[in-house]
Amino acid sequence: MSRATNGSGVAITRVERPARPSAVSNALVFGWRAVLKFKHVPEQLFDLVMTPIMFTLLFTFVFGGALAGSATDYLQYFLPGILVQTVAFNSVYSGMGLSTDLGKGLFDRFRSLPIWPLAPFAGLMVGDVLRHLIAGAIILTIGLLLGYRPENGVLGIVAGFGLLVAIGFGMGWVFIVLGLLIRTPTTVMTVGFTFLFPLVFASNVMVEPETMPGWLQAFVAVNPISLMATAMRGLLGGGATAAEVGLALLAPLVSTVVLAPTTLWLYLRR
Repeated sequence: MSRATNGSGVAITRVERPARPSAVSNALVFGWRAVLKFKHVPEQLFDLVMTPIMFTLLFTFVFGGALAGSATDYLQYFLPGILVQTVAFNSVYSGMGLSTDLGKGLFDRFRSLPIWPLAPFAGLMVGDVLRHLIAGAIILTIGLLLGYRPENGVLGIVAGFGLLVAIGFGMGWVFIVLGLLIRTPTTVMTVGFTFLFPLVFASNVMVEPETMPGWLQAFVAVNPISLMATAMRGLLGGGATAAEVGLALLAPLVSTVVLAPTTLWLYLRR
C-alpha cells in the first residue's frame, strides 16, 4: 500500500491488486452455487429421494423372491448394483442443469469473467457429488432397514462411496457434453436415458448373467456398468480385488481424460 496526493492535495491510498483467485477457489465458488440450488429449488430433491426409494423397494419385493428365493437374499446381491444404477441415472442431471443455464444465458456471463474456464463445470460436478452421496445414503439406509448387511463393515462402505463419487464424476462429463450440444433440458434427459437404459438393464446390476443368451453375456462381461457393480459388491461385501476396482474406474477415467478437454473446447467455441 502507498500514499499519494492529487492536484487538490487530497491523499489517495493505493492498494495492491488482490491476487487472482486460483482454479480451486473458482471451482469451490461455483460448487457452492450448485449447493444453493437445493435450497432455492427444493423440488429438485424429489426425484433424488423418491427414485432410489422406489427402485429399491419395488425390485426387492417384486423380483426378490423369484430371483433369489427371498427378498433378503436378493437384497445382498441387488443393493450394490442399485447404488451404481442410481449414480448413473443422477449423472443425467448434470447435462440438464447445464442446458438450463445455457438457455438462460448464464454461461455467456461466466465466460466474460476472469476465471478458470472449467470452473462452472467443476461447480456442476460438486452438485453432482452431493446428489450422489445423498442418494447413496438413502439407499443404504433403506437397505439396512430391510436386512442388507455390508460384510466389509464401515471401511467397505467408505470405499464403496468413494467409488460411487469417482463413477459419478467420470460419467458426469458425458452428459455435460450432451448439455453443450443439445439445446433443451428435456431432450438432454431423453437422449441421456436412451443411452443409459441398455447399459444399466443389460448388465449384472439386477441379475446374474448366466441365464442370458451367449451374445448378451459377452456384452454384459465388458459392460462398464457391470464392472462397476461387481467392484461395488466386492467393496461392500469383502473380497474386492485391485483388478476389479481398476476395471470399474477405467471408464470414468477415460471419460474424464477425453471429455473434460472436449467440454472446454465446445464451451469456448460457442
